[in-house]
Amino acid sequence: MPTDYFADDPRTPMERMRAGDLYIADDPEIAREQRRAMRLAARYQALHTEDADAARTVLAELLGSVGEGVDLRPPLYVDYGSNIHIGARTFVNYHLTALDVATVTIGEDCQIGPNVQLLTPTHPVEPQPRRDKLEAARPITIGDNVWLGGGVIVCPGVTIGDDSVIGAGSVVTRDIPAGVVAVGNPARVVRDV
Repeated sequence: MPTDYFADDPRTPMERMRAGDLYIADDPEIAREQRRAMRLAARYQALHTEDADAARTVLAELLGSVGEGVDLRPPLYVDYGSNIHIGARTFVNYHLTALDVATVTIGEDCQIGPNVQLLTPTHPVEPQPRRDKLEAARPITIGDNVWLGGGVIVCPGVTIGDDSVIGAGSVVTRDIPAGVVAVGNPARVVRDV
């Protein structure tokens, strides 16, 4: 008999997810929100080259907030979209994957290279809860004027400080302070800016 992890928790899976607690994603409300995000992301991509104003309207509907002058090149892959906040004048190149189970905040004046992944979901290390499909998430925060090179992966719970640069292909597993260059897997600070 499967374990009832939530026997004493009256919250819905969506409420547990939003609180950053463990939840199981096979919930109709969660599925509905994910389908909404997929539809809007597809619409944004279709409109991007044909009608910039209409595309911007769709992007504003998809994301939690979009600053003035944001240039986000599709395709864009998100879980919900509504948990993503992008600051003014930020440029996002092709193929951003932002799994926004928790909040993803991208500051102003950032440069996000192609094929960047911002991954908030986490899963239990223990085999049985993972087999039972439990998951959670931790927020990602990217400060102002940060440059993420192509193919960078930012892991759950990471904060990258203002004015920092993350080298292409790096995997950021822990916080990076402001004003540094970090590279590698895992990313390590190699110098000040």
